Amino acid sequence: MKIFTFAALSLLMLAACSPKVGSDEWCKQMKDKPKGDWTANEIGDYTKYCVLNQKPEN
Repeated sequence: MKIFTFAALSLLMLAACSPKVGSDEWCKQMKDKPKGDWTANEIGDYTKYCVLNQKPEN
């Protein structure tokens, strides 16, 4: 049970530190990430926000 709790808390902490999709930080992070590790959603978002320079809605 302790391992599960630790893993869940670690995951939440990492998720809280992720940059917002479409932000400049997110685009840089995606540029540095190996293309083979991208999901279909990440490909679409990268194209929309980083290539076409559309701004994410708040």
